[in-house]
Amino acid sequence: MADPARIKPEAKPERTSSANEEHPKSGGAEDGPATSKPPDVNKDSSSQDPAKQEEKSEMAAGEDEEEGTSDQASKRLKLEPEKKKERRQKVDEDEIQKMQVLVSSFSEEQLNRYEMYRRSAFPKAAIKRLIQSITGSSVSQNVVIAMSGISKVFAGEIVEEALDVCEKWGETPPLQPKHMREAVRRLKSRAQIPNTKYKQILFQ
Repeated sequence: MADPARIKPEAKPERTSSANEEHPKSGGAEDGPATSKPPDVNKDSSSQDPAKQEEKSEMAAGEDEEEGTSDQASKRLKLEPEKKKERRQKVDEDEIQKMQVLVSSFSEEQLNRYEMYRRSAFPKAAIKRLIQSITGSSVSQNVVIAMSGISKVFAGEIVEEALDVCEKWGETPPLQPKHMREAVRRLKSRAQIPNTKYKQILFQ
């Protein structure tokens, strides 16, 4: 049999070697956390990056929505004038058709009167001089045309009222000055003619 004294010294190196093997492991374990810290930092940065990316995506989505709303608003603004033009054209066509039907039903006398009404107009030079004398400044040709048309409509209303007065009084045309004066008086009483006289306002 082998001597136990000789065997013991041989077992010690094995223990030391096993201890040495354990110590490097522990050292590796100690070094492990130190080297594992940077990945945590990377994880934090990586966790922040998705948040930034989400914010950027939200900003981009908001900008896209704003652009979409602006495009829709511009399209609506473009469509509204077109719709108005179409409506005006339809209204004009309807009025033309109604006027054609009305004119076709006129008698010869009514047609002659209508033609005279269409041809009659106030002289634009006189209207321009009157406006310049009142305002004290020069006016454009469009203003003169508009005022001459309004004056024609105003004269037509007075004549129409004068014809009603003549009929109520049991008289027949042609119109006389008394019919015209009564027509003006009635229109003033209805506040359809502006009163040029100054009135002192007692209560406001």
